[in-house]
Amino acid sequence: MLILTSAQIREWDEFTIRHEPIASVDLMERAALACCDWLESKGYENRSFSIFCGKGNNGGDGLAIARILSGRKHAVTAHILEFGHKGTEDFQVNLARLHETQVAIRFISSEQTISFIPSGEVIIDALLGSGLNRPLDGLSAMLVNHINQSGNEIISIDIPSGLSAEHSSKGNTVVSAGHTLSFQCFKPAFLFAENESSLGELHVLDIGLLKDFIAQAQPEYLFADHQKVSEWLRPRRKFSHKGNFGHALLVAGSYGKIGAAVLSARACIRSGSGLLSVHVPSCGYGILQGVIPEAMTIADKDEMINTSFGKTDLKTFKAIGIGPGIGLDKQTGKMLLDLFNNYPLPMVIDADALNLIAANKDWLKLVAPNSILTPHPKEFDRIFGESKNDADRLALAAQKAREHNIIIVLKGHHTLIAAPGGEKYFNTSGNAGMAKGGSGDALSGMATAMLAQGYEPLQAAVLAVYLHGLAGDLSAAIYSMEAMTASDLIDSIGKAFLKFY
Repeated sequence: MLILTSAQIREWDEFTIRHEPIASVDLMERAALACCDWLESKGYENRSFSIFCGKGNNGGDGLAIARILSGRKHAVTAHILEFGHKGTEDFQVNLARLHETQVAIRFISSEQTISFIPSGEVIIDALLGSGLNRPLDGLSAMLVNHINQSGNEIISIDIPSGLSAEHSSKGNTVVSAGHTLSFQCFKPAFLFAENESSLGELHVLDIGLLKDFIAQAQPEYLFADHQKVSEWLRPRRKFSHKGNFGHALLVAGSYGKIGAAVLSARACIRSGSGLLSVHVPSCGYGILQGVIPEAMTIADKDEMINTSFGKTDLKTFKAIGIGPGIGLDKQTGKMLLDLFNNYPLPMVIDADALNLIAANKDWLKLVAPNSILTPHPKEFDRIFGESKNDADRLALAAQKAREHNIIIVLKGHHTLIAAPGGEKYFNTSGNAGMAKGGSGDALSGMATAMLAQGYEPLQAAVLAVYLHGLAGDLSAAIYSMEAMTASDLIDSIGKAFLKFY
C-alpha cells in the first residue's frame, strides 16, 4: 500500500488513462462500480440513498454511483450543489446519463433549496473530493452541516468533503463520515489522529490503476508494514552464538517505578538481544534478579540512578536504552548528561530521559548521531515546541530529525518514524488496547535489542515499532483491547516474530 498526495494520485490516474489505455469517464465508471459493489457486499441491499454531488470529478463519481444503484433497483435521489457553472467534462457526461434514469435530481443553489433527508436513507457524500485547497464556507459549509446534523448514516467517496488530503483541517467544517471509500492508496490526511471522527472506518478500494506507475511515484511517506519488515528482518545463522547478537544495556527504574525496568528488560530479551545488563537503583536489584534471570543486574546504592558513567567501560555495550521510569532527580540528570558525553554510539532515549532533555534543551546537541528518540506527542512538544495540529507536528518531527541527525519515533496510532535522511515511515500495526502504561517501556526495550543486534538505526526503529504493534494486535485478539496489558504484549513478541518465518 502507498501513501500519495492528491497531485500524485491525479498523475496515477493520467498514467493509467494514457497507458492502459482507458477513457477518463470509464475510469470514473470503474471507481463507481467498486463503490456500489462494496455497498452491496456490506449489506446495503434494499436501502434508499441520498447522494450529494459537487460539479467536479468527485461529483461525477457520485452521479455514476447514483445511476448504478438505481439500475440495481435502489431508490436514489441526487442532490447537486449548484453555483451557476458547468461541471467537469466527466461530470457532465454522467449528468446526461443520469437524466436517462428514474433518479430524482435536485439542485441546491441556496439555503432554501437544501432538502430534508428522510430518516433511514443512506447519505453518499461526493461533494468535493481531494482537490479542496481551502476551508469550506457559505453554502458548501451550510450543506455539510446539514448532512452532519441529519442523523443519517454517511459514506464519503474518496475523502470526506471539507477534509484536506495533505494539510490539517482542524477546526474546519468537514463531513463526519461513518465510512470513507477511497481509491487505490492512502492519502496523508488518513494518518492524522485529528481526522478520525471525519473518516470513520476507512476502506481503500482497488480500481485497477496501473502498477507500473509505482516505480516512478517517489512517495513522500512510506509504510512500515509486513513487506518492509520482511525485507529487513534477518534470520539467525545456525552457527551463531550470543556474542553475535550484541550486549545491550538498559538504564531504567527508580523507587516505585521498577516495573518500567522489568517491562523494558523483558521486551529486550524477547526481541533477540544476545546479552542484557540492566542498570537499576538499589531497590530494583532483588526484583530484577528474581523476575528476569536472563539479565545481568547492576545496581546503584540509592533509590535513584545517579552513577557516573565517566569511569565505566561502555565499549562492551553494543546499544544502550535509557529512560523508562528513571525519574527527574537532579543527580539522575547528571548521570544522563555523563552518558551522553561518554557513549558515542546510537542510543534509545525514552520517557524520563526525554523529559530531562526537555528541561535541558542544549543537551540535545550531545546526543549521538542516529540515536532513536521515542516520544509521545506531549513529550515531543516539550522538547521541540507545541504544534497547532497533527500535520504541523509530523512536519516538525521530520525537520528535527534532519536538523539533529536523529531518528524520531513519534508515537501514536500510526506511529511516525522520521529519519535524518528524510525518510518518513508510518506504522501499520497496533491498536488502541496498547494505550496503557508500560507499552512504551516495552517499545524502548525492543528498539534497544534491535540496535544491539547490529541493525542500522532506522531499520532498528522500524522493526521495533512494527513488531511491537503486531504483538499488540496478537494480544488484543486473545484478551481484547480492553483487557490486554503490556505484559501480554511482551508475551506475544515471539508470536509476532513467527509471522515472518
